[in-house]
Amino acid sequence: MTTTTTPVDGDHGFELKRRPKWVWIALSLLVVVALVVAARFVFFDKAQSANEIPGATLVVATNEGNTAEQALIEFIAREVAPRHGITVAFRGLADSNTINRAVSDGEVAGTIYQHKLWLGQVLEANPDFREEAATPVFRWGFGIWSDKYKDPAQLPDGATVSLYSDPANEAQGLWLLERAGLITLDPAVDKWTATQKDIVANPKNLKFTLLDFAAQSRSLPDLDAAVGYTEYYLAAKVPLEHQIFAPPAPDEFAGQLTIGSRWADADNIRKLVAAFKDPAVQQFLATDPSVKGILLPL
Repeated sequence: MTTTTTPVDGDHGFELKRRPKWVWIALSLLVVVALVVAARFVFFDKAQSANEIPGATLVVATNEGNTAEQALIEFIAREVAPRHGITVAFRGLADSNTINRAVSDGEVAGTIYQHKLWLGQVLEANPDFREEAATPVFRWGFGIWSDKYKDPAQLPDGATVSLYSDPANEAQGLWLLERAGLITLDPAVDKWTATQKDIVANPKNLKFTLLDFAAQSRSLPDLDAAVGYTEYYLAAKVPLEHQIFAPPAPDEFAGQLTIGSRWADADNIRKLVAAFKDPAVQQFLATDPSVKGILLPL
């Protein structure tokens, strides 16, 4: 350390030493860092989720731009939630992982965008997520689409049919093709995990192509048929008449209110689940034009 000697009147046998300015700056920075760390532990680590704060607004999220699911959440917020003593609001988020992380972390109270099989895929891919399906709410419109044929039986030998590219919805598509009499799946296989390898009979020699949600509806003119969700086809301006086969979806593919497991017993979340179970929700799904053909009552 460098020192500075300051002359003093008389000879007292010692010299004054001054610390350089950089030492004081460093000490000041250490104090600031310590205060920031302390503040983080005092304020942020104790921050509560709205899920556990009485009277807090409970946000229910879904994908951005999904107008039918937004309409359902906003109906519940406006007409149903007040009767259950809670305040509910809608939020659109960008993608599956963003939505599920927000639910798991308590940033939002729940989501209605997924069925149990999709949730299972999400949890398998993200073992740190802590979520569970609390109650089924609706069934999505889901069917076989074609702008060339009016009935599945009209599909020609070697027809090209599109399925969705994620495993859960590919399985649902195969189930629907079996329901239409176009293929047979191995009876020993769980239909909700089936893949093309589990097809044991394909009398029309259908050829399959895997596409994502938006790409499939856009590609319909280039396909003989496709198996997909009504909402994506209507969003792409494909007339509902092009849905040529659409039996009710099985329970495994019902849209679920998904909640964060850590708050399953919180009073707010219990009331939220009760609101989504309210009979008024099923009446809305059965009668409101904003969800007609897209979200179906249970």
